[in-house]
Amino acid sequence: MRIARPILLVTTPIGVLFGLREAHRLAGPRMALLMALMVAVVGAFLWMTVRRVRAEAAAGRAVTRDAGGDPPR
Repeated sequence: MRIARPILLVTTPIGVLFGLREAHRLAGPRMALLMALMVAVVGAFLWMTVRRVRAEAAAGRAVTRDAGGDPPR
């Protein structure tokens, strides 16, 4: 995973940009705009999911800290 993660972090945005360019080339600017909108919606849902998981983890840590116990592993 040490090598795979940086490669994925670099190649995924490049692939998305290439896909947007191809959508514009093959189907016109409206399809590229529609594809960009779809990517933005998926990104927003991903951001909301990460935000909720982090908030729930912080709440769980606060409850554990207030109870005086060790955090679960």
